[in-house]
This record gives sequence, structure tokens and C-alpha cells, in this order.
Amino acid sequence: MEETLLMIPGPTRVAPRVLKVMSDAIMNHRSADFAEILTETNEMMSEIFQTKNPAYTITGSGTAAMEAAVGNILNKGNKILNIVGGKFGQRFAQIAEANGGSTIVHNVEWGTGVNPDDVKNILDEDDEIKAVTIVHNETSTGVTNPIEEVGNIVKNYDALYVVDTVSSLGGDDVAVDDYNIDICVTGSQKCLAAPPGMAAITVSDKAWEVIDKVDSSSYYLDVRKYRKYASNEPSETPYTPSVSLMYAMREALNVIMEEGLESRIKRHHLAAEATRNGVKAIGLELFADEDVSSATVTAIKMPEGVTDKDMRGAMRDKYGIVLAGGQDHLKGNVFRIGHMGNVTYKDIVTTISALEMTLKGLGFDVELGKGVGAVADTYLASPHF
Repeated sequence: MEETLLMIPGPTRVAPRVLKVMSDAIMNHRSADFAEILTETNEMMSEIFQTKNPAYTITGSGTAAMEAAVGNILNKGNKILNIVGGKFGQRFAQIAEANGGSTIVHNVEWGTGVNPDDVKNILDEDDEIKAVTIVHNETSTGVTNPIEEVGNIVKNYDALYVVDTVSSLGGDDVAVDDYNIDICVTGSQKCLAAPPGMAAITVSDKAWEVIDKVDSSSYYLDVRKYRKYASNEPSETPYTPSVSLMYAMREALNVIMEEGLESRIKRHHLAAEATRNGVKAIGLELFADEDVSSATVTAIKMPEGVTDKDMRGAMRDKYGIVLAGGQDHLKGNVFRIGHMGNVTYKDIVTTISALEMTLKGLGFDVELGKGVGAVADTYLASPHF
């Protein structure tokens, strides 16, 4: 049976060598051999986060790392500013509420990025805000927020800066130290191209000063325990990790190191540009403002008269390509093409070609090959291809 092509914003295709290591024998997670794997994985994570701070790997999805980030810095009633321009910004706010925080939600129109000046104005008006959360890459809308610019603002206040890079780390520019990020989180199954089920977090000295004074309500996600156990000899996790997933995580990070982080980011940006150009050449309209378009996922307005079932159903059932639908109020109104992880130009060409044929089959006046030609032109014009 032909393998399905996953063109969604995670999980992404995992390299055979990464899958292969998951079949290695299970080892004692308290052994020196496993400590070596854990240490190497965490050190590579710090390098990809571009930080001098230690990184800690958590067995859990990216949402687990989001909860660890927020739950460890809040006492009940603490104010936290949540920038919400999509589904995952909403999730940060919901996590803050679940952990007893007093949430201040700054809503940004879906499809646009946050204006850093708005963040400054809110912080100027309320000096009790303890932290600011932001999602770097909103997969629900295909928007990338200006985390560097926001970081340059937040650094001038007492508030901590907490950033979700679940769908951007390893595929877009994330420089934790240079962007003044205090807590940064990510997940395994997107740009890092590892299997789902692992997350990572890195914490600044400024954030540790806050965390050490908080009466954390978390047990499994108490980051102080991860710090403590990581400093053991041999290094450990506080609870039983997914040993096989840790094998895979290390190998996936090795793949990134071999490609080179800078080259990988350029590859993602090129894939995004090619996808947008192909979509526009077909005659479809992008959902997000192009000046804030994501490097890892493109959201596209559903053509008038076409249902989500018609569009994505044909792509999946006839052409073996899985696209993502819209979320929340965008359900049925947009579809999304993920171009992250191990994505290649062949994947983009195949997807745009199938999209052309799908629309043609649905009765649209589509010039077959025009979208594919735009993809080809984009790649051929790039010095990074």
C-alpha cells in the first residue's frame, strides 16, 4: 500500500533511521548508559534553543511543556498576560486559568501578528503582570509572531517572557538568549521530526529566581525536580521517561545537527515560500497576512462552494495526501498545508499538483501545472536549493 503523505502541522514524517533506533533494546533508565543519551539529548536541545541555559526533556506532548512553563511560575491570583491570536494562544490562557492565574487576554485578530507596542502599553498600565505568554508560530492560523521584538520590550519589565516554539523550533529562527526569552518550550513531532510524545523546556536564571519562590501545584511537571535529577551523577529524569522515544529524540536531533540548524531553517523558509507561491498561482487566497506568514504551515481560504470534506477528502482518498482543516471558528473555512520537519521539494510539488487536480475535479477552472510551475520557479531561483 502506498504510504500516505502527511502535509499537516504535526506529526510529521519521521526518518527511517529515527524509527529504527526505537527498536533498540530497552535499557535501565537509571543507568549510566541512559544518562549519556539523556545528557546528549538535553545538550543538543539547548543548542537548538540557542541558549546557554540547560534544557530538560519531558515525556509528554508540547502541551505538557506549556503547562510546566506556566504552572511553575504562578501562585494563585498572579496576573499573567496571554497574547491570543489562535488556538494555541487560547491554550496558554486556559493553562494559566487552570493553574490559578489571573489571566489578562490580549486578543489579536486571527490571521495577523501581535503589535509589540500593544504589549508595551499593557505592561505600562499594569505593573503587577508577572509573565507574558506568546505562541511563536500559530499553526491554527499560519501566523508567526514577532517574538524578538516582543522580547526586547518585555526585558524592560519585571515580567517573565514565556514562548511556545512547539511548531517553530528547528524550522524558524528561535534564539532564546538573544530574544530575551525566560522560558521556552517545544514539542518533538513538528519541525524536530521526532515521534510524538516528547517535549522540552529551557529556563533562564531570572525565571529560576521566580520558580524557586513559587508554591508549585504541579507534581509530575515540577521543573525543579527536572533540574535536581539532571544534576545527579549519572544524570536522570525525576520519573520514568519513555526510553524508546528518548532514543528517537536523540537521533532526530542528530539529524538536525548533521544538516545544520541554519541550513534547516533556510530549507523551511524556502518550502513555505514555494507553497505560498504555488497556492496563489492556482488562484487560491492565503488566510494569514503574508508579512507574518509562517515558515512551517500555510493556511488557505477554502474556495467558495467547496466543503472541507470535498477538498481534504479528495486529497486524502484519491491522492494519498493528508492536509489539516481549520480549527475553532475557522473550521470549514480554511485548510492548512504543513511544510515542516523532513519536508522536501518533492513533497511540495506533489501536494500542489494534487491540489490542482482536486480543484479541477471539483469543477474549478484550473490551469494544470501553473501551481507546480510556481513551486519549481521558487526553488530554482533560490541560492539555498
